[in-house]
Amino acid sequence: MSDSNKAGHTFLASLGKTRLRPGGAEATEWLIAQAGLNEQSRVLEIACNMGTTAIELVSRFGCHVHAVDMDKQALSKARDNVAGAGLSERIQLSEANAHHLPFPDNSFDVVINEAMLTMYADKAKQRLVQEYYRVLKPGGCLLTHDIMLTHGPLPVSADSQLQQVIKSNVSPMSKAHWQQLFRQSGFSQVQTHNGKMTLMSPRGMIKDEGLLRTGKIIFNGMKNRENRQRFLSMLRYFHAQRKHMNYIVCCSRKS
Repeated sequence: MSDSNKAGHTFLASLGKTRLRPGGAEATEWLIAQAGLNEQSRVLEIACNMGTTAIELVSRFGCHVHAVDMDKQALSKARDNVAGAGLSERIQLSEANAHHLPFPDNSFDVVINEAMLTMYADKAKQRLVQEYYRVLKPGGCLLTHDIMLTHGPLPVSADSQLQQVIKSNVSPMSKAHWQQLFRQSGFSQVQTHNGKMTLMSPRGMIKDEGLLRTGKIIFNGMKNRENRQRFLSMLRYFHAQRKHMNYIVCCSRKS
């Protein structure tokens, strides 16, 4: 499969993008601020991709992170990144299915899952969140980062185009529906924050990646016909829908 036919986040990673979340570094920073992490914190990151967030958490707080993903290629890159950062003793990486996490009940102080729940239908979202709830300790928090609809469901044409642009099933929800999802799964407190998506905006990319890396990402996106068509279609779509889609980050706490 050519890079231009892969899922949106995989395609962007192939261009050199390191921040692959709807709200970028700013949204992730809000999540981290809610967690109260320290050296004793046990953290599970689900869908860790290249290990960017896990490395940041351990570097800043000295916590222990178990990071899992289903993508073997992403995990291979994550292992290289973790080893390069000298954090192999603090970050354990493994392949695992989020629907059936290989951990006992009440194992983690924090579970973090960014830009994944949006990719599942509503019933599957519920099952995943219940599994996250299971492995959290009482008093622990689930940190999630997804796409939020601001003006009700997308028109059929816009929704169909979203699936084509991302090349994956995408099912974003309103703020109220995201909050309802976590409360129905047993979480007693749900805090949220939302804002403009930065994933494909030039200003957002510069803030997340820096000017030099952004230039390289754009160069790689435009260097051949296949990449150029995919890259421009993503830029145009998210610009056109910028008033209809935000990022949303949620901190949901287990009683």
